[in-house]
Amino acid sequence: MSHHIVEVKNLRHVYPDGTEALRGVSFRITHGESVAIIGANGAGKSTLLLHLNGHLIPTEGSIRIWDFPLTRATLPEIRRTVGMVFQNPDDQLFMPTVYDDVAFGPLNLGFPREEVEQRVQDALARVGASHVMNKAPYHLSGGEKKRVAIATVLSMSPDILVMDEPTSGLDPCARRQLMQLLREFRHTKIFTSHDLDMVLDVCERTIVLHEGEVMADGPTREIFANERLLQECRLEKPLSMQGCPVCGKALRS
Repeated sequence: MSHHIVEVKNLRHVYPDGTEALRGVSFRITHGESVAIIGANGAGKSTLLLHLNGHLIPTEGSIRIWDFPLTRATLPEIRRTVGMVFQNPDDQLFMPTVYDDVAFGPLNLGFPREEVEQRVQDALARVGASHVMNKAPYHLSGGEKKRVAIATVLSMSPDILVMDEPTSGLDPCARRQLMQLLREFRHTKIFTSHDLDMVLDVCERTIVLHEGEVMADGPTREIFANERLLQECRLEKPLSMQGCPVCGKALRS
C-alpha cells in the first residue's frame, strides 16, 4: 500500500455554466500530515475539497485515496475513509434531533446500536455539544450547528478529516476548543480557512490556490513569510506575524 494516502493529479473542474474552478491541480498528502488550503474567495478551495470524497466529479485528472482511485465503484469505501465537514452546517444536519444526526453515519456503517450510542456521546463531548444532544438542529445557534456538524464526522472515526472553513461562526472559546481537537487528531487533516492564525498554529504545511491553480506548496511559516506570494494571491500574513501598530514588532517571528 502506498504511503501517499491522498494523491491529486492534474485535477480540472469546469462547472456547467463554463466556470473553470480548478486548473491542473496536483499534490500528495501523506499519512498524519496537517495541511491547510488557503486562497482568496473564488480561488477554488471549496471546489477542491468537494472532490476529495466524491461530492464533485473531476472534469479531468484523477484522485487516489490510499490505494483506491476515486470512482463510483470505490466511493463507499472512500467515504468511510474521508470525513467531510461542509462550510455550511445546514448542508450536513437533516435529522429530527442532534443525536440522530450524529448517529446517522455509524448506523449506516453497520455498527451495533450500543457502539453507536457511545460514539455519539464521545463525538459530542469532544466538540463541547453534549448539552444539545436531544435538541432539534434548527433550534441551535450557528456555532452549535458547526460543532454538531463536526461531531457527525468524528463519530465515524475517519482516517482523513476534511473541513471547509471549520472556525467560521465559532465564538473564541469554541474556536480554541476546535483547535485543540485538531491538534489531538492524529490522522490526516486537510482544511480550508481564512483564519490564518489557526493555520499557523495547526498546520505544518500549506497549499496556496489562486484562480484555480496551485501557486505554492510548502512549510506554513515559509509561505506566510513570502510577502510577494501573499500579495499576488490577495492574502495577508496572520495577525500574529504582522507588526504591532505601536512598536512595529511582530508578535511572532
